[in-house]
Amino acid sequence: MKRAARRNDSGSEGGSVLTAAVIAELTGGELLGDAHASVSSVAPLDRASDGQLSFCATGKYAALLAETGATVVLVAPEVAGGATKAAARIVVKAPHDALVALLPKLYRVPERVPGIHPSVAIGRGARIGADAVIGPFVHVGDGVVIGDRATIDASCVVGAGAQIGDDVHLFPGVTLYPGVSLGSRVLIHANATIGSDGFGYISDAKGHRKIPHVGGCFIADDVEIGAGTTIDRGSVGDTMIGAGTKIDNLVQVGHNARIGRLCMIAAQAGISGSITIEDGVIIGGQAGLQGHHTIGARARIGGQSGVLGDVPPGETWSGYPARPHRESLRATAALFRLAGLLQRIERMLGAAKDTDA
Repeated sequence: MKRAARRNDSGSEGGSVLTAAVIAELTGGELLGDAHASVSSVAPLDRASDGQLSFCATGKYAALLAETGATVVLVAPEVAGGATKAAARIVVKAPHDALVALLPKLYRVPERVPGIHPSVAIGRGARIGADAVIGPFVHVGDGVVIGDRATIDASCVVGAGAQIGDDVHLFPGVTLYPGVSLGSRVLIHANATIGSDGFGYISDAKGHRKIPHVGGCFIADDVEIGAGTTIDRGSVGDTMIGAGTKIDNLVQVGHNARIGRLCMIAAQAGISGSITIEDGVIIGGQAGLQGHHTIGARARIGGQSGVLGDVPPGETWSGYPARPHRESLRATAALFRLAGLLQRIERMLGAAKDTDA
């Protein structure tokens, strides 16, 4: 009997229903089970219920696969024969990738309705492209240029002279300081601040005198910037983020930083000013990078690392202070051995005290 598809509760509009047979055709996978089993949304194995699609990519999750309430599961070849209550399983080489490819079929983006809300304040000489969407209480400064099909959500501030490319999306509460430049297809999530002054002062006996920041802040095409992230403008030079780079939530990028193409920067990383990060670098969460150094192309920085110098291209560094990953592992192991030795000495001293008593 065909199962009833679960209602799509994702918040997206116009969710579709897909049968196992259609999913197998779309993913090029092998269908095992009920070809008519249908789904309308996705969920993890341990939270999925009737009418939902899930996936299992490794035997590590075989127990969850056996107990899942999902109607259809995408499975890797190594778990194709695993126990499951699902009505259908579809064997694919890379289940996670297959699931991602199916998401646009199950979840459709809400329809855009071009227009400018009556509460928007628009400065003199501002130019707004075709089919733009500008939400309530947005401030657009003098001389701003906004590209075609741009979407600017509620309560954003776009400073004077800022340039926004085609198909950009600013989520609620984003602030672009004057003169910031965004390429095409840039996504900036809620409450991010782009182009603020960097942390630059001249200190003397009278106190700390602020260095005026007159440089720019340039974000290239296809960059994504997470919620709450701050990217400072240059002091004299420019801060630059290369095309295709993805920056997570709550990241700090200091003034004059140069970040290359296709980098990945995880949440809460702190990137000091005047650093050069070359193409394809991956930076783990909560890592701290000291300024005026170079991180070579395709280097990888482990989470919570403290980088105090240059990192050669292609290398993986971790720890504090950061060093090549193998060295860091050896140093950590040595510290654990030392801690164990100290604990044994403390126990011996304690036993000797008890004997003397």
